[in-house]
Amino acid sequence: MGLVLTQEQQLLRDAAKNFCTQHAPVSVLRHLRDSADSVGYDQALWQQMVELGWPGMAISETFGGFDFGYSGLGIVLEECGRTLLSSPLIASVLLGAAAINRLGTSAQKKELLPKIVSGELILAFAHDEGPVHRPGTIATTANRQAEHYVLEGRKCFVLDGHMAQKILVVARTSGATDELCGRSVFVIHADQSGVSVHRTQMVDSRNCANVVLKNVVVGQESQLGGAEISPQDLDLVLDTARIGLSAEMLGSALEVFERTVDYLKQREQFGVLIGSFQALQHRAAIMYSELELCRSAVLAALAALDDPQRSANDIARLASISKAKLSETAELVSNEGVQMHGGIGMTDEFDIGFFLKRARVAQQFLGDASFHRDRYATLNQF
Repeated sequence: MGLVLTQEQQLLRDAAKNFCTQHAPVSVLRHLRDSADSVGYDQALWQQMVELGWPGMAISETFGGFDFGYSGLGIVLEECGRTLLSSPLIASVLLGAAAINRLGTSAQKKELLPKIVSGELILAFAHDEGPVHRPGTIATTANRQAEHYVLEGRKCFVLDGHMAQKILVVARTSGATDELCGRSVFVIHADQSGVSVHRTQMVDSRNCANVVLKNVVVGQESQLGGAEISPQDLDLVLDTARIGLSAEMLGSALEVFERTVDYLKQREQFGVLIGSFQALQHRAAIMYSELELCRSAVLAALAALDDPQRSANDIARLASISKAKLSETAELVSNEGVQMHGGIGMTDEFDIGFFLKRARVAQQFLGDASFHRDRYATLNQF
């Protein structure tokens, strides 16, 4: 994928930008927070997104999608990041649909993917079990008993877990807690016996949940792919979400940068525009340079997801480069945005603080910069 968008991609960007600007400005997120909305996203707005075809962007036409690829979905996510649009796109599409598409049987894909495209089904992906992202450590168990499995364990930081109809649970079917092999993904109903979902509201006003599984009985047909999954396949699902999340983070960081530069051009101090101060110009130049590096990393990673010739190891490296770089840059730009806005930047009435809070949560989700720098080094056998 080149740095210049194709005509189709530019049309998609323009349409997504217009929709997010007109129908989903930051004020929508502010209203959800202030009203303590029980769902955590605007359902009418989500239905409009469904009608635009966004949930089916990266899903094959065979299953009701539009086969635009992850490059197309990444464009949409970047524009969503600019207005902090809260929706099930990351949990249900980037994680849930990607898991079904990569790991599921033909029958499972045929049953579930069209429902995701139509917005009928909202999924959550339950993987992490501790305060930090450790994808290799799974203590939740799925014990085989006759014709079914019994799940026991706890999951945390389950994005949109409280309002998903079905939850994809990563559980251990064999081996020790820290073994990379011996893991499976099960599709369970959120309201079935033994499943307890407790909503946790994050600092960025998004939804996560803690999920407790006690003697949860599921049939063999609930196991994605009907067998244990390889470490590479699970990593590919997580990497797909990491790259998509990086695209959203890029949009948020670009918006903060542009708002900050506009403010520097308007704010006067001692009768002089503060944008004329050389120190602030240097800081803005550093942000611009870092954002351009981020843009290149995200575009390369999205293109790799759509390229059948790219190996899982290539995608993993690009995913970690993108997530590490965006985590660092999102922190830099959000900090600078608040500081350069001065006192008004610290007030809740001003929107810039929402971007900082979103950046902090996104930095930690699916691995922070330190995690991905270490992972990249390992992948390259450093």
